[in-house]
Amino acid sequence: MGKNAKATIQSGKVLSFLPTGEYYFKKGIKAYHRRDYTKAKKYLQRAFQLEPGEPMIACQLAIILTEIGDYEESNQLLHIILEELDEEMAECHYLLANNYAHLGFFKDAYQHANLYIDLDPDGDFADDTEDLLELLTMESDDLEEELYEQDDLIVKQEQARGFLESGYFQKAIELLEHVIEEYPEYWSAYNNLALAHFYLGEVEKAEEILKDVLVRNPGNLHALCNQLVFAHYQRESDKVKKILSGLQKIQPMLTEHQFKLGATFALVGKYELAYGWLKKLYKHGFDGDGPFYYWLSYAAYYTGHESFARNIWKKVLELNREKEGYEPWNDEKSPVHGYEKRSSSAILKLESEYPEERLFALFLISLSPKKGALLESVKAEKLTAPEQRYFDYLQDGKHSSAADAHEIANHLYRYYKPIGTTEAGLYLLWFSIFNELAGQGVILKNQKAWAAATDYIWNKLRSEKVSQQEVADRYGLSSATVGKYVKLVNQYIE
Repeated sequence: MGKNAKATIQSGKVLSFLPTGEYYFKKGIKAYHRRDYTKAKKYLQRAFQLEPGEPMIACQLAIILTEIGDYEESNQLLHIILEELDEEMAECHYLLANNYAHLGFFKDAYQHANLYIDLDPDGDFADDTEDLLELLTMESDDLEEELYEQDDLIVKQEQARGFLESGYFQKAIELLEHVIEEYPEYWSAYNNLALAHFYLGEVEKAEEILKDVLVRNPGNLHALCNQLVFAHYQRESDKVKKILSGLQKIQPMLTEHQFKLGATFALVGKYELAYGWLKKLYKHGFDGDGPFYYWLSYAAYYTGHESFARNIWKKVLELNREKEGYEPWNDEKSPVHGYEKRSSSAILKLESEYPEERLFALFLISLSPKKGALLESVKAEKLTAPEQRYFDYLQDGKHSSAADAHEIANHLYRYYKPIGTTEAGLYLLWFSIFNELAGQGVILKNQKAWAAATDYIWNKLRSEKVSQQEVADRYGLSSATVGKYVKLVNQYIE
């Protein structure tokens, strides 16, 4: 963006390196000056592996990444420098400003450009930064409004991630497609979009998205890891072996990539590989979140480091008490796509005065890895007739009407995970309907149609814009069928 956006760090700054690190650094600089960016990246990556605490190497590598268009990876490296290696390295703000401008994140570009001017007003890139600031503002009479609009798109990307984690896959898809339209090289949005389609059972669509990412951004680690996860769950053993063979050769430098690789290896049961990456991060003081410690504990346990695994699990429980019962040494463990079942919520709802909440509690119990023990704790004498039939069905598979109701709830579960109070409302609506239907002896044929009708009415009650055709497509039904069952549900609600 500026006149010297691709400048290298001035040669006058002399730092000491270990001989091997210095050797590869010099080779990388020579390749950079020859404009051989492939070799420059290779040499500088090797130098950084040997000198992971040296900000000069990291900064020069970030410049190479910018040269070849890997703006996101460059930004990740620049943030690592500022947050972990050298917070006073002002030129990183200039480089970040250029990268964000290329990506279209003009608010971030504007902020980092101003930070550079504040920190080093007479620096080597001061003139270029002023040019960049002028370029950012010259086409807009109201910069604040424009920056607000750009910020709004970033917020939508975060909202999409929240929808994905909460089971609102269709909403996530809509938002992510909007983000991609605005930022066609924002690869993380594509990877999240692929996950959303995969969770919806649209495997071919998900795989097509990942293939497109890898064609346009070869070597994208998140896409490669997602391909492995998809193949693992599809039980495509040959494909799993092929992808694993490639991933084992990758030596990522960025903390985020190392964690992604380690967690992916753990998820597909390659615990030796997972332990190598995750333990390395732990040794270097990586302050991860719940999933990091979760997978580290699993990897440690299944590689014979049980004492360490148990100590790490204490950290998991500190961050999230709901993980209790999912220890790797627990025979009833069941990690499922990141959605751990909420047995504690089920116990609370069983004590509710409302029948739909107690029915919902039984459904939650059916999802729990501790289903058997939880069913034994239910006080059967306090159950109503519909609840008793549902309870008996979960224990021994009897009572077809309860089986149908359970199957309808399972259809809803495919699209809406009961993570929070919003999603729980959908299940409470269905079990309210079931409770009414059970009292009238209605036989629940065409379970998908009942689920679709409940889905449609729930969204309408929440003032969500959804058509009967959209819901019909979701469940593989005709719009007329959905309309027919919507009328039936409305009759019973009334």
